[in-house]
Amino acid sequence: MLRILLHYVLPFVLPFLVYTAYVFLLRGRTPGWLGDAPWVALAIAGVVLTAISLATWGLMTGSPTDRAYVPARLEDGRIIPGTTVQP
Repeated sequence: MLRILLHYVLPFVLPFLVYTAYVFLLRGRTPGWLGDAPWVALAIAGVVLTAISLATWGLMTGSPTDRAYVPARLEDGRIIPGTTVQP
């Protein structure tokens, strides 16, 4: 659940949170729920941040390329998860 929040939700919502903080703190006005907000630009920024987050996560994690993958299997009625082993 934390991974979902960190990789999908937080990067998408971050531009909206920053803009809301900007409106509240610097402009000093109370929004009428941000009716004049640049919604499309904020959504595009959120999608770009989410894509960067997922690309970074995909490139920085995973098993080493010099290992062989052994898929999950069923032994004696139990599921043995997939692993990587030295060839």
